[in-house]
Amino acid sequence: MIPFLDLNQVNAPYLKAVEEACTRVIRSGWYILGNELKAFENAFAAYCGAEHCVGVANGLDAITLILKAYEFEGGSEVIVPANTYIASVLPVSYLHLKPVFVEPDPYTMLIDPDLIEESITERTKAITAVDLYGRSCEMDAIMQLASKYDLKVITDAAQGHGAIYNSKKAGSIADATAFSFYPTKNLGAFGDAGAVTTNDAELAEKIRNLRNYGSVVRYKNDYQGVNSRLDEMQAAILNVKLPFLDMENKRRREIANRYLTEIKVKELVLPPNDRINEDAWHLFVIRHPRRADLTTYLESKGVQTNVHYPLPIHKQQAYQEFGHLELPITEQIHREVVSLPLNPVLSDDEISYIIHTVNQFDYQT
Repeated sequence: MIPFLDLNQVNAPYLKAVEEACTRVIRSGWYILGNELKAFENAFAAYCGAEHCVGVANGLDAITLILKAYEFEGGSEVIVPANTYIASVLPVSYLHLKPVFVEPDPYTMLIDPDLIEESITERTKAITAVDLYGRSCEMDAIMQLASKYDLKVITDAAQGHGAIYNSKKAGSIADATAFSFYPTKNLGAFGDAGAVTTNDAELAEKIRNLRNYGSVVRYKNDYQGVNSRLDEMQAAILNVKLPFLDMENKRRREIANRYLTEIKVKELVLPPNDRINEDAWHLFVIRHPRRADLTTYLESKGVQTNVHYPLPIHKQQAYQEFGHLELPITEQIHREVVSLPLNPVLSDDEISYIIHTVNQFDYQT
């Protein structure tokens, strides 16, 4: 069986350095808000081309803290993609704001800038753009809309580490960008971890306060904050792995290029091929109207797949108040998508086998 993702293999090249880093942290006696975090924040900000990076506990908290820092009035609207993981929307609800779902472009499967403007009202305060599957959104169009209507732009780049848009890396374009370093991400920690990048010094300082109980000076609390700090152990691990992110993304792009060039199946829709060397290719998501047949066939041939994601947010029990919405593009995407294995440790032979097996689907069903 070719696994969808084997984290043991992915992390194997770094284990010795990770063990040394973890030992260094253990022996330091300093486990929260220390030098490892400072080093990672500086390095990741530089990598993204952003002026500031604030390490937090996870990607969900990263989005939440950005929204909390902006202090939008309760009931204010935040435009969100209809096609995304629920973590992109939960922070909006947590802070008593209203998510406004916008359909994706059927080709990119990312939020459609042409549909955003018609959803903007006098209560709209922000647009959330999600770099789903590792592709940056059409940020020029989104930033122009934000400027026109005086809105904030927040990017959820949990899947976009190293993605490039118009020569700029994810994390340097929007007003603020949220990252997750969940173990399966392109830059993955060994547990939960996240960060916010921004060019806004005041926003960065406020998020630093908010992540630490609303305090920078001990026992002096300027805000009603939370406990959401990227700990020293995870920061040390990320410091080990960050220098290799571009190399791993290069391998992801090579695999994606082979898939895009060599997979040829009737009714199967491949992802866009116009930014092969800019997309981060966190996932390689294809679409087929007979997804169940395709996944069953691939599993029977030893190719493990995954579905990102089977049920759209507005159809989830947690968001039943939006169940009446008609979002046909999103619903079709969620019925048809399936992710093929794509990670930097796949061998050329495994990639060839996956391509051959997918291409045989028409002859097997």
